[in-house]
Amino acid sequence: MTFHVEGLVAIVVFYLAILAVGIWAAWKTKNTGSEGDRSEAIIVGGRDIGLLVGGFTMTATWVGGGYINGTAEAVYVPGYGLAWAQAPIGYSLSLIVGGLFFAKPMRSKGYVTMLDPFQQLYGKRMGGLLFIPALMGEMFWAAAIFSALGATISVIVSININISVIISALIATMYTLVGGLYSVAYTDVVQLFCIFLGLWISVPFAMSHPAVTDIGLTAVHRVHQAPWLGSINSLDIYTWLDNFLLLTLGGIPWQAYFQRVLSSSSATYAQVLSFLAAFGCLVMALPAILIGAIGASTAWNETDYGTPDPMTNKEADMILPIVLQYLCPVYISFFGLGAVSAAVMSSADSSILSASSMFARNIYQLSFRQNASDREIVWVMRITVFLFGASATAMALLASSVYGLWYLSSDLVYIIIFPQLLCVLFIKGTNTYGAIAGYLFGLVLRITGGEPYLYLQPLIYYPGCYLDENNIYVQRFPFKTLAMLTSFFTNIIVSYLAKYLFESGTLPPKLDFLDAVVARYSREHMDKATLVKSDNIVLNELAPVNPRHSLTLSSTFTNKEAFNYVDSSPELSNAEDN
Repeated sequence: MTFHVEGLVAIVVFYLAILAVGIWAAWKTKNTGSEGDRSEAIIVGGRDIGLLVGGFTMTATWVGGGYINGTAEAVYVPGYGLAWAQAPIGYSLSLIVGGLFFAKPMRSKGYVTMLDPFQQLYGKRMGGLLFIPALMGEMFWAAAIFSALGATISVIVSININISVIISALIATMYTLVGGLYSVAYTDVVQLFCIFLGLWISVPFAMSHPAVTDIGLTAVHRVHQAPWLGSINSLDIYTWLDNFLLLTLGGIPWQAYFQRVLSSSSATYAQVLSFLAAFGCLVMALPAILIGAIGASTAWNETDYGTPDPMTNKEADMILPIVLQYLCPVYISFFGLGAVSAAVMSSADSSILSASSMFARNIYQLSFRQNASDREIVWVMRITVFLFGASATAMALLASSVYGLWYLSSDLVYIIIFPQLLCVLFIKGTNTYGAIAGYLFGLVLRITGGEPYLYLQPLIYYPGCYLDENNIYVQRFPFKTLAMLTSFFTNIIVSYLAKYLFESGTLPPKLDFLDAVVARYSREHMDKATLVKSDNIVLNELAPVNPRHSLTLSSTFTNKEAFNYVDSSPELSNAEDN
């Protein structure tokens, strides 16, 4: 392949524009937040993100390189097609469910990160345990999309993959480092516009190429390959449902999502942003679906790509950049490439900031340095942004199965964090014992189910499992959802069992080593006042919280507290008087 100077220039222009917007946003908001609240301003943007910018940044968090490339690939791959392109519908429903049930309780409490309620109810150690799958999900996601970006750029521009990954990671890390959520949010506006414009400009040119058959015909009739609408085999229905539930419910408990929710100027805005982003995800998936359909409708031997076709060449995951290069004019393909690059960075920067926010606040500050100054927390965030960005880059360059690691870590988010989030927000009476038991049961059931992407053989063979071409057993049974439900019910059962055993006197109080049931006071648990600063949220949005001097079960978070929004409570009246 020849080196394309024009393509390199196009990418440089896109990257410089995004970097300039990120630095401008950091400069514009450098004085946001009072002297002692700069760290929260970086994490949640001063809680004044409006509908327009908020809608763009929440949409761009999901509409990244994996979303665009993965949707096009699913539609293109013979035997799968649109029927298996679950991300657009799954993530859109995830945002709707998150907006209906999770956004308002989280935002009205004035939390700063997703892990705050866990540390409030379950303590610092449990918060640290939940940080592990949350961090793995964010880091492996960033690494996977950096890896995809390197391959994408190398297809069209023919530059070294490693160089493209390193430069992209440096730019995303740089503006996240200097501006936090503000820079991420404002660059998301530019990136989403680039994605929309770049891909929609490319579609008509690709569709009108002489080698492309009418996609309406190839949708239902076999021409060059199986119809791109696809079908679901009766044996695969449970696998399809398992993956769909993973996307829909497992797409909720991510810091990248709750960072936008918690940065909203009100709880109602947080819900509206979720609904806007759900619509945005559907709209942004349309050009990717069309490009996948175009790839399935192309006689590749009549193009400069030649034979064999991308599927035979094992380049199905690169179908989007291949369509841009071989079916579009040169200047259009380069513009589309810039759009894909922008899509990647719009997700990578969010993941890096999310991981840094959780570490600086929930691990460093709340677990080890509760008296740390705001300036110290800001510097910890900056250092971890750089470290996590460098780590994601290294994994993208060195790991041979980044996507496999991301699949496994995203499963852990669904199986471990989602049921814990349900319990902490909506189930009264759960405690640390149940949380740990649910965590371990879910983890064991997921690992023993195997993972084909990592060539990990299962230890438990569920009904319907079969050997694939790599001699790895693949599960057809919805074992991921089974593991999630097991984790959820284990948390509830063990929590109530521990509560009964201690309160009935069956077990002596000294055995309550986690201080979760009978302890009158424990430094392990976070008080509400430690987690939330009332001046960060509007008082009429703050759910009533009674001051707590002990951590008995009767004073913990309840589902009633999550849904009652009382404007004129005694607590709020006292706060207003003060």
